[in-house]
Amino acid sequence: MSQGNIGVPEQVSHGEEMCTVLEALQRVSGKWAIGILLEASNGPVRFTELERAVKGISRRMLTLTLRNLERDGLLVRTVYPTVPPKVEYTSTEMALELYGSLRGLTRWAERHRETISAARERYDAANAATVG
Repeated sequence: MSQGNIGVPEQVSHGEEMCTVLEALQRVSGKWAIGILLEASNGPVRFTELERAVKGISRRMLTLTLRNLERDGLLVRTVYPTVPPKVEYTSTEMALELYGSLRGLTRWAERHRETISAARERYDAANAATVG
């Protein structure tokens, strides 16, 4: 699994699933998970609100990522018996604890995105002759 967002997790030989530190970090740092967790940390959020807030995510990937975050204990899915059904996602205490770190990471990325972009351009220009 490349992003940890699709498929059935592998089982260890004794039948119990083990979550390593690396697996946990990959799950919460996935391309879509950060945006979803940041949105849900502001209070209950509906599927369509997440779909609008997380730019570029497909409905399928949103569904899979929500399912995995719920499975990992980071989100709680609540279905209200209305027509049509109303579904909300709420951050768990564990996800709210993670929120500060995610905000710090996004602030870091915002502060340094231009510097990173310029470094990439310099690197690509300096290494253009060696590629291909």
